[in-house]
Amino acid sequence: MGSDRSDPGCTVHMSLQGKGGVGKSFAASVLAQYLTARGDTVRCIDTDPVNKTLSQYVALGVTPLQLLRDGAIEQRVFDGLVDEFMRTDASFVVDNGAATFIPLWQYMFESDVPGLLRSAGRRLYVHMVITGGQAVADTVNGFAAVAQNVAEKGIVVWINEFFGPVEFEGRPFREMKAYQDHLDKVRGSVVIPRRNRQTFGRDLEECLALKLTFEEAIRNGPMGLMSRQRLRVIQRDLFEQLDALGLE
Repeated sequence: MGSDRSDPGCTVHMSLQGKGGVGKSFAASVLAQYLTARGDTVRCIDTDPVNKTLSQYVALGVTPLQLLRDGAIEQRVFDGLVDEFMRTDASFVVDNGAATFIPLWQYMFESDVPGLLRSAGRRLYVHMVITGGQAVADTVNGFAAVAQNVAEKGIVVWINEFFGPVEFEGRPFREMKAYQDHLDKVRGSVVIPRRNRQTFGRDLEECLALKLTFEEAIRNGPMGLMSRQRLRVIQRDLFEQLDALGLE
């Protein structure tokens, strides 16, 4: 990875998906760890009103934010968050819950928050998890709903194979109509591969259960030597994929 950057500006990374339990908070945690490792000043925000998973990563210094009240976005709270985006030179990682997915996205575009950020030289990336198994159709539909209103090359797709191959009716995600229709909106993808469940899978599950960053688990975690080595392999693979995207 590159060295510290002298003038990173502000970049907002929003982890969005309308389906819960698909690895969205894991993707947000990996992204925050990657940005920190490359030298960014990182601010993590957890807006999930039900499962504040990202907030449980103590090492990331996450700020919980209650954005939703009675099914609607708290205007003043969200406006305050946008003010922070505008005045702070940092990389923000915002993890949104499934319950806030639709109202937050609608509110953002009614107020043209992406345009406001763009006019101030702030970059917005939307990170969307597409998962295998029974949730594949729901996550693909969530991707399509968001992609309609995203600026060019503004989406990072996380292909999560943990629950099985990411395909629908025999087609992998990159061959699906939703992806082909919005190909110009996709910056690139990060694959979370389905590894050996008895080794890599078990090690990662333990790391996630303890809410440890990769560095914490590798340096001071309760795992054995080979478990730490496998976590190091997973970390390196994910970080190299993020490196290849050239995120600002």
